Amino acid sequence: MLNNLPKSWWQLAIAFLLILGIFFRFVNLDNKVYWHDEVYTSMRVSGYSGYEVGQQVFHTGIIEVEDLQNYQRLSPDKGLQDTLEALIEHPEHPPLYYLLLRGWMQLFGSSVTAVRSLSAVISLLAFPGLYWLCWELFRTPLVGGIAIALFSVSPFHVLYAQEARQYSLWTVTILLSSAALLRALRLATANSWRIYAATLVLGFYTILFFPIVAFSQGIYVILTEAFRRNQMVKAYLQAVLIGVLAFTPWLLLLVTNWWIVSLVTSWINDPRPLSALIQYWGLHLNRLFIDFGWDVPYAYSAFILSFLALLVIYAIYVLCRTSPPRVWLFVILLVSVMAIALMLPDLILGGQRSVSTRYFLPCFLGIQIAVAYLFYHKFTQVNPLKRKIWQAIALILITSSIISCTLISQADTWWNKVVGYNNRNLARILNQTPPSLVITSPSYPTLGRIVSLSYLLNSQVKFQMVLDPDIPAIDTSFSKVFLFYPSPSLVQRLQHEYNAKIEPLNTDGIPLLQVTINK
Repeated sequence: MLNNLPKSWWQLAIAFLLILGIFFRFVNLDNKVYWHDEVYTSMRVSGYSGYEVGQQVFHTGIIEVEDLQNYQRLSPDKGLQDTLEALIEHPEHPPLYYLLLRGWMQLFGSSVTAVRSLSAVISLLAFPGLYWLCWELFRTPLVGGIAIALFSVSPFHVLYAQEARQYSLWTVTILLSSAALLRALRLATANSWRIYAATLVLGFYTILFFPIVAFSQGIYVILTEAFRRNQMVKAYLQAVLIGVLAFTPWLLLLVTNWWIVSLVTSWINDPRPLSALIQYWGLHLNRLFIDFGWDVPYAYSAFILSFLALLVIYAIYVLCRTSPPRVWLFVILLVSVMAIALMLPDLILGGQRSVSTRYFLPCFLGIQIAVAYLFYHKFTQVNPLKRKIWQAIALILITSSIISCTLISQADTWWNKVVGYNNRNLARILNQTPPSLVITSPSYPTLGRIVSLSYLLNSQVKFQMVLDPDIPAIDTSFSKVFLFYPSPSLVQRLQHEYNAKIEPLNTDGIPLLQVTINK
């Protein structure tokens, strides 16, 4: 009994939030911008490399929207071998999620809804995984139930359950490997360690950040078992060895193609001032529980962040004070190791590894487990006034999360659509003045940007890709001509050859220039 309410009441409340969380994961799957990273997901799963597509579209002349969409769909000309080759060319993304997606697309098609639905379905596996992990840690069902309630309506988890990337799968592998490790330590059987090794293989083939999770688990095993049961440390190392050996083929691809990995991930080395990093770290915590979008006034966001920071700090304090070391140590390592791996290099070497909210996923899971335990601990207090206060705090937090998810479900873009955030507004401009021509220059992000944009355009909008030092022959039959991320040399040549007037549109955040040909 909690607060003299029957147990069934709490079960119904948790079940309601679970159903609501499932609803938010599947509603309006196709509503938001299909952004740059998702474009490359569809492209590679369909068997095309970015280089191959670039070579074709930048030598074609005028390009139809439909032509760009052809590279986003499965076709009889591109089989599984083509998908593998496209993935091998960019081994910074291990292949498990993408191979699963290819099979999914063969069953359900290549539409945005179909492609994103795989992530939503995979995200459902996180619910039993989270409950299992909480059971292994606390041995009480209510902590797992509260954790599921918080996780269900977390705006961060809902956002990435609707994204055609591997983050839902990463969530599941973190939870399964963590629970499997605790089970293996508890049972100490060969079969339980084999299960843990299998979860490591899944994790390694999901994302390159997973070894950091495995490393944090290794620290836990050493700190809790090295002085009592050395055989547990040996069993952990054997499981990791199995995982690494299974991952060796992809590891060799990473080594031999490291220059590509370094090129694609070079953005992480761009410096950010400390003040900007601290602001992003605060945003990360906000987005886990409360996310009203970019336009929240600073005073409100500062208040929300202060509230959440104090809540999390107190949750960790209560966890460390009232739970056994084997419990709080696991949660602390889950939160801290990934955070240190991302934040410390930015502080020492410079860069912006820690500005990406999605990379903090293991930290978020640990934080939510700590907060779930805090609520459980406070809900079971003898003092009725304290119980009511903490129930009110939980209600405010969960209500804010539900409001956040409601806003997200109705929005056509959100902060996680980094490259292409303004595509919806951009498309409205282009679709209002057909027929229009969009001229652009080649670069790595430009291809993803224009394919992303093509999802929102009508058929009367055309593209023209121009390779330096070519000068485009502009078709004057178009009512309007625009430049989209052009090279500086392209702008100069158009001004010189056509005596063109080139000016940016007076719309904030729209990277579009209008070209007026002076005849």
